[in-house]
Amino acid sequence: MSLALSTLIYEWRRYMAAVVALAFSGLLVLAFAGMFMGMGKSFTATIDRSGADILILAPGATQLFGGPSGLPRRMIPVIYQHPEVEVVDYVDLSQGRFQSLAQAQRNRPGQDTPAGGERMEFVIVTSVVTQDGNPTIPVDYSQELIEALRQPDAVVLDETALPRLGVRLGEQAVYNGHTVRVVGVTRGYANFMQPMMVMSRDTLRRYGEAYNGPRVGPLMVRLRNPARAELVVAQLNATANGQYRAWTRAELSKANEASMFEEGIIVVMLGFSVFLGGLIGIAITWQTLRGAILANIKEFASLRALGVGMGSLRRIIVELSFWVGVVGIGASFLLTWLISLLAGAFGLPMAFPLPMCLAVATLLMIIALLSGFLSLGMLKQSQPADLLR
Repeated sequence: MSLALSTLIYEWRRYMAAVVALAFSGLLVLAFAGMFMGMGKSFTATIDRSGADILILAPGATQLFGGPSGLPRRMIPVIYQHPEVEVVDYVDLSQGRFQSLAQAQRNRPGQDTPAGGERMEFVIVTSVVTQDGNPTIPVDYSQELIEALRQPDAVVLDETALPRLGVRLGEQAVYNGHTVRVVGVTRGYANFMQPMMVMSRDTLRRYGEAYNGPRVGPLMVRLRNPARAELVVAQLNATANGQYRAWTRAELSKANEASMFEEGIIVVMLGFSVFLGGLIGIAITWQTLRGAILANIKEFASLRALGVGMGSLRRIIVELSFWVGVVGIGASFLLTWLISLLAGAFGLPMAFPLPMCLAVATLLMIIALLSGFLSLGMLKQSQPADLLR
């Protein structure tokens, strides 16, 4: 075991402030980024967790939302021509006004606002085709939930939407003038801009809201052999003639994650958190290392008296800062994991892609090493002659 690591282990109290500073600096960045990534993942949860192996978007699309994604309906039989394709369907969305039944009964005729002062909520509606094996059905839906959605006027809500909409499982509500019943509650489909509601396409069609126009949303494709998804995507794109672009579900999910960092406000907030976390981390880690070196200055003077050169002492300090960085990174990830568990308990989704975690780990290590380099000047006070005083 090296001298630097032994020093950190046996005198850990002196370095605890540096470790805590690094841990909370990393937590600040990871929490912000994880929250934004989680919100983005919640918007696309019905796609990311769908039974589709491949998604077909417009040729110019670079992500699921925010660009052209619809296709002519005539593309459906074209995709069916591939021998590996088993089922092709499409995303069908709608939106409308939602009220709990108790609120609707209190609502005055001709008004959109209930008499009690409670306003209506607008919801985004996603439809699923409840036939077995249809790619629009999320893979985490149980068979019981699918059976419940087959009932007339049945809807499913995420657990985070229930308090906001004022309903509970089994209760009735009013959506665009139609009485619906909440037959299921999901987890991990939170949308903090507008609550999301799921119903069968048959129900959506009975309400007159199913889209029957010449263009349809992104196509969702189920293959006979999901393991060949990448090969089928390459074959479909090779014969697309600029009419569409095929994506594997994993590929599209990564593109959606990357698009989150193209939003101006998100970049600004993340940049500020990185700057603030780095500034706090460097200041506290640097001062902690300086104080620890000063407390051990006689030990360093003794090493110089024994013939240990300044170069070797500097390497000890740099190695010590490296181990402080390693422990700080571990503590940061542990705290972030605990925060994500706490957030999950309240229905707040958080996501931590591996590249983002590696970037934060690199930032923390740079902070630790930079603090170590800034502390090297303290070694000038380790004069062997001071031992004679």
